[in-house]
Amino acid sequence: MGGRGRRYSQPAPKPKDNTPINDAINFEEVRVVIDIPGEPDELLGVMSKSDAIAAAGERDLDLVLIAAKSDPPVCKIVSYDKYRFAKEKKKKEQSKAASKGQELKELKMSYKIGEHDYEVRKKQALKFLGKGDKVKFSMLFRGREVTHADVGKEIMLRMAESLEDIGQLDGAPKVMGRQMIMLISPKPTK
Repeated sequence: MGGRGRRYSQPAPKPKDNTPINDAINFEEVRVVIDIPGEPDELLGVMSKSDAIAAAGERDLDLVLIAAKSDPPVCKIVSYDKYRFAKEKKKKEQSKAASKGQELKELKMSYKIGEHDYEVRKKQALKFLGKGDKVKFSMLFRGREVTHADVGKEIMLRMAESLEDIGQLDGAPKVMGRQMIMLISPKPTK
């Protein structure tokens, strides 16, 4: 009978980087570029794989394949550890930028909203749109209040008009059951 204690799972191993370097490159002729820190890369030209490996060896660096699909394939003379670090850093930054994205912020209003409450919602919407988030305005109608949907629509459109310099309306306000919804997105920055 097995133990009843907790099992600690091993963290998943990091995916191994299998970028071909030096002799692992399967092309006989390659275009060679040298990585010069602080400056743009310098093109050495098209040469045989053995000449490229020799050129990398003279500089105590590695020959790393960076573009296998181009004709001829492109290799870079660079420290492999530095290349791998830069590649991982770039990947992390891309995933961080992708995960940030836009958030959806909801502001609730009533068709009989007072002027001060209206201004507070407008100020909040300006703050959210300024941060790059989408804003969803919702208005809930209780009981027979749904007969005043036209008044609610006027308020929604007035809000959209007052925010048009910083945001754009994603569509006319829609009544969905007992609720009216309007979405405003931030205007794309140029």
